[in-house]
Amino acid sequence: MQFHIVDVFSADPYAGNQLAVIESERRLDAEAMQAIAAEMNYSETTFIESFETFDVRIFTPSDEIPFAGHPTLGTASVIRDRTDAVEPTLSLPVGSVPVHVESTPAGDVLWMTQQPPTMGETIDRSQAAESIGVDAEHIDGPVQVVSTGLPTIIVPVADREILEAATIDDDAYTALVQSRDAKNVLVYCDSPRSAANDFAVRVFAPALGVPEDPATGSSNGCLGAYLHDQRGEPIDARIEQGESMGRPSLLYIRADDDGVQVGGSVSRVATGSLSLPNQNG
Repeated sequence: MQFHIVDVFSADPYAGNQLAVIESERRLDAEAMQAIAAEMNYSETTFIESFETFDVRIFTPSDEIPFAGHPTLGTASVIRDRTDAVEPTLSLPVGSVPVHVESTPAGDVLWMTQQPPTMGETIDRSQAAESIGVDAEHIDGPVQVVSTGLPTIIVPVADREILEAATIDDDAYTALVQSRDAKNVLVYCDSPRSAANDFAVRVFAPALGVPEDPATGSSNGCLGAYLHDQRGEPIDARIEQGESMGRPSLLYIRADDDGVQVGGSVSRVATGSLSLPNQNG
């Protein structure tokens, strides 16, 4: 069974967010998929169930999830290489997610159109601050649950110093997410390292087996929806993520009244053969 490793949200390999893509083609049950995802131990591993309908399933090291951003773009890149589909529409548990391609001087950028945004509850700033180990006075705006396919808690902070100091408090994080569908916590500021970028982001998801994620397309789509809602204007922004992990990543977000798109580059790293695991039944 063939597999591929790609780095997403980076024009160069060995940066961005790692992804394993398995050509499963309905030969694996959910238990086997979960075992492979745990073995790969990336933020997510995807399984292409059909090269005709582009049915795809996504697993973190501990759970199956209905949608995630970098797995969508990384899997679409593999499908583009393995089929005649130039701009595939992936069939995910959350629904159909179309991917289109824009050519730039630095190479192709793949863009996904995410699910229509849902603006959820506003969360007490003190509770959010405690979960990421900062003072409540450093929270710089409403803390809100937003979903464009996978719910995320958006936490704005005052500056990059506060962003870089953020550390998950296990007990407070558990209290924050245990009764909510949102397990991802996106912390952001508008003082990125690079003057070419607009925002710096970190994303934490320990409940999904991901202590910190180097690049998170789903959550950054939620950030785009949040910014559009808060500012009342179209958003077209460059996002830096993964710097604190030594995996620098660049994401593009666009958000307006018509919806949310997230884009990025994909780099190929490896292709190989994977043993079929023993399966129940």
